[in-house]
Amino acid sequence: MTVSIENGQLIVTVNEQGAEMTSIKHKETGLEYLWTADPQYWGRHAPILFPIVGALKNSTYRYEGKEYTLPQHGFARDRQFEVVAKEADRVSLCLKADEATKAVYPFDFELYVHYELGGEGLQVRYEVKNPAAKELLFSVGGHPGFNVPLTDDLTFEDYYLAFSPMKSRITLPLKGAFIDAAQKTLSATNTNLRLSHEMFANDALVFESKGLTKITIASDRSPHSVSVAFNNMPYFGIWSPYPKEAPFLCIEPWAGIADTLEATGELSEKLGIQSLAPGETFMTKYAITVK
Repeated sequence: MTVSIENGQLIVTVNEQGAEMTSIKHKETGLEYLWTADPQYWGRHAPILFPIVGALKNSTYRYEGKEYTLPQHGFARDRQFEVVAKEADRVSLCLKADEATKAVYPFDFELYVHYELGGEGLQVRYEVKNPAAKELLFSVGGHPGFNVPLTDDLTFEDYYLAFSPMKSRITLPLKGAFIDAAQKTLSATNTNLRLSHEMFANDALVFESKGLTKITIASDRSPHSVSVAFNNMPYFGIWSPYPKEAPFLCIEPWAGIADTLEATGELSEKLGIQSLAPGETFMTKYAITVK
């Protein structure tokens, strides 16, 4: 089932399966900003990444001497969430640990996903609670895809990425599905980056993020754009499938990251892993603004 929220400008639809946004539509223009999940390119819209972000080496990790298997980006995106609060312009959904999750991830947890509209934008907030008597190890992140081009008269290559603040950032190259941390470099995100499909020939572009970061997808030939802004997300990815010439782009804020080539497999040693003490709550968020 799906639920919808709206205000004077936008209508946002969320699927209870995976608590995944399936539509961000402007009420006046009818413009759809969120990727349509065409399966010939990528059959998702905006999956939630939990309890890991990215891939594990051999799809496995170790915790307290036992080995477990998790697919890329974890299991939350394929689980049924419960709607726990709903108003006209906001909705909250929750996923809690059960026998199925504990078979692959031996932790008690409560994952809340909050969507709230305001003006021309949408705030997406993740809240992770630890109800157990031991620490909770996890990662969480977003993976929203946006239609590029936003209108039929333009092409993917008509768009560019604008970064704010305009400064260089550390980029972490991928080797296969894993981070090659030894080859990290400084990337020229101090200028606009023209989009092309070939820029994703080595999969996603992965960056470190410090402080407030805003990434805008825009074109000089259109008044329409979409921005993603976040603060408490130490990494982000930018992705479109290659060699498919897919008409969408993902901007992905992450509190976590894929395994490095040197990863030991111990969950507590994983790069970007979050640790939450008993009874504590972790919160992070990102905002989507459209024109």
